[in-house]
Amino acid sequence: MVEPKSVSTPRPVAEIASYHAHVYYDPAATRGVAEQLRAWIGERFVVRLGRWHDAKVGPHDRAMFQVAFATDVFASLVPWLMLNHRGLSILIHPNTTNPRRDHLTDPFWIGEALPVHGEVLPEQAEAEEALEPNTTPRLSA
Repeated sequence: MVEPKSVSTPRPVAEIASYHAHVYYDPAATRGVAEQLRAWIGERFVVRLGRWHDAKVGPHDRAMFQVAFATDVFASLVPWLMLNHRGLSILIHPNTTNPRRDHLTDPFWIGEALPVHGEVLPEQAEAEEALEPNTTPRLSA
């Protein structure tokens, strides 16, 4: 069991600049499911839908696409993903000044947890603010 680190004060929620959801899929078997989920997200939420990565990229061990979103979208998008992930694994993490910690220590998973290769992530970086949305929702969640 990992011993919790001693801290003198809790970290403030304001440390979170934005969030990412990484939606993993198998290009041969579940790409169609991922395409449908991506379309549903774009129809319902103001987010930034990232490119398709049909091969491993960065710390991610499987094909995926990213959904970048502002902190105020979290309360509606994440519960919706919990109910509608259609069996896909989704990593949700905050964006703070420590990308390695964001991906390895502070995230949570919807569906099966998958390997993430944190050794390629920096321990210090500028926190990523919410990216400009590229969706125009026309349906409610």
